Amino acid sequence: MSTRAATVGVARPASPARRLIADYVELTKPKVQSLLLLTTVATMLVAGSPSVSLVLLTCLGGYLSAGGAGAVNHWFDRDIDAQMTRTATRPIPSGRVAPNAALVFGFVLAALSLVELSLFVNTTAALLSFSGFLGYVFVYTVWLKRRTPQNIVIGGAAGAVPPLVGWAAVRGTVGGTAILLFAIVFFWTPPHFWALSLLMKDEYAKVGVPMLPVVRGEDETRRQILLYSVLLYAVTQLPFCAGGFGAIYLVASLILGGAFIGGAVLLQRRADRRSALKLYLFSLLYLALLFCAMVIDAKVI
Repeated sequence: MSTRAATVGVARPASPARRLIADYVELTKPKVQSLLLLTTVATMLVAGSPSVSLVLLTCLGGYLSAGGAGAVNHWFDRDIDAQMTRTATRPIPSGRVAPNAALVFGFVLAALSLVELSLFVNTTAALLSFSGFLGYVFVYTVWLKRRTPQNIVIGGAAGAVPPLVGWAAVRGTVGGTAILLFAIVFFWTPPHFWALSLLMKDEYAKVGVPMLPVVRGEDETRRQILLYSVLLYAVTQLPFCAGGFGAIYLVASLILGGAFIGGAVLLQRRADRRSALKLYLFSLLYLALLFCAMVIDAKVI
């Protein structure tokens, strides 16, 4: 057997350069970014008929801003990340990226986003995107996360900024529909994140992060998930009531909202990890499908 044949199927270790690049990409939290960018693009298509270049430039600026916030979050949380099984292998606690390098990287990305969006999109979109960076870093990560179980409720506003950025990129201002889309993401965030926090309760308790299941208990968390699911259902009807969308969006919001509430009810009744995981995964699909329905409605109607 030849040497080449003998090595077929054997994974080669990544080169140091590729490993370093992968680590810095991981600092930007690309999995989280995908949903943020989807809401940005969907909002842009609802707001008008943007060129491909405008969409790409807006997404680039949004990725740089959110990625910078993610990198600073990695830097700030490096002490607790090292103690939790889920996060111990992240670039900083594992020792692959120096803390100060990650911090500088995060602020450089935020600065590049501000410049890029200002020059190639517009100032309003740039400032809104930068406000999202500031909100996630200083309001959620530094101020709220380790102090109050309401951290994700208040701090979640930072994750709801992309629709505002997308609308401003196309229209140059922030309209009423954009504010309603912001509200949808804002009210979606708590039940989405609390479903995940039920799965990570012990990890958060170990490092002293006062997430809702740790401070108020799992029963109260499940109750709050159901409450916010109902609130989310109500908020998603507002764009239709305000005349921003038509029948396609209405039907989608009713079906998806009903399924979300159904999942929350099931979680409250069964009170098990499987139901929490199913609701968490569905919440990701829910937001993606809801914003896709907005685009279909806007283009068809």
